[in-house]
Amino acid sequence: MQNKRQTGARYEKLAGAFLEENGCQILEYNYYFRGGEIDLILKDGEYLVFCEVKYRKDESKGSPLEAVDLRKQRSMIKGARLYLVKAGLFDVPCRFDVIGICGEKVEWIQNAFEAF
Repeated sequence: MQNKRQTGARYEKLAGAFLEENGCQILEYNYYFRGGEIDLILKDGEYLVFCEVKYRKDESKGSPLEAVDLRKQRSMIKGARLYLVKAGLFDVPCRFDVIGICGEKVEWIQNAFEAF
């Protein structure tokens, strides 16, 4: 049986392949920062996208999309700000997306939440 990190990495790669098939360019997998992690950072047209990937075997514990709570959103916003400063990117349009994978079904929610 795989541990959570191995399972997460597998589905992050699957999400990355899905996004590439849809015209995106993956810039980073697993961007770690003090206090958190962003699963994927990518380019989608003019947008720099910070993306969370959630997997569920089935919906018995709810939709994977519902798992990106306010705490995770705040963490991603913090990480995005750090990434932008470190990369010297100050005038780039950004958004926060969520990929939910339930069984074999992949859902991509663009602009799932905004920085506040």
